[in-house]
Amino acid sequence: MNVLTSTELSGSLKSSMTTNILRANIESSIEVHNRLMSACLPALTAAADALVAAYRTGHKALFFGNGGSAGDSQHLAAEFVGRYLRQRRPLPALALNANSSAVTAIGNDYGYDEVFARQLEALANPGDVAVAISTSGNSPNVIQAVVCARRLGLYTIGLTGASGGRLGELVDSLIAVPSDQTPRIQECHILAGHALCDAVEYAMVNEEPAPGAHRALAE
Repeated sequence: MNVLTSTELSGSLKSSMTTNILRANIESSIEVHNRLMSACLPALTAAADALVAAYRTGHKALFFGNGGSAGDSQHLAAEFVGRYLRQRRPLPALALNANSSAVTAIGNDYGYDEVFARQLEALANPGDVAVAISTSGNSPNVIQAVVCARRLGLYTIGLTGASGGRLGELVDSLIAVPSDQTPRIQECHILAGHALCDAVEYAMVNEEPAPGAHRALAE
């Protein structure tokens, strides 16, 4: 009969614990994802329609958030400017957190609560779309930016957790992930963002003329 040494037993228990932690994270994420569609599909549809309308009329999207939400902002802006799945014209999008000089200068001179709002005042036009990402829905600089966006005549989209926070009272479309756990909310935010990219890109590609169509019409 094989007898485990204390070192081998300790290693086996640690491995089992690691497996359980990993499994719990994946199962928890799947459970929230399963509830995402019923909770958020109407808001996602409204947000996609607003983005398509903005792009069709020559406007742009402006994303902003802090920490992981800042990363999501840059990721999603890049999908619009580059491409998601289909070959098409670039769609104008900015992540306001990406300009570190602007963020730190505004934060130093006016306070961190103003770092996104002041950039909106400089860059946004009526008809643009502001996409605010905050897991709590209560980040002060995100709230200030949405207030500013509404004043400037932008359509506002919020991505939050279940409560929506203060952001839920301000935005035109609220995509509130049905969870209060930050990791699960962030995982669903990027899924929601990718779904928006897909829907918007599909709409824009299917309205573009086929290659050579302009030449054929002219002839």
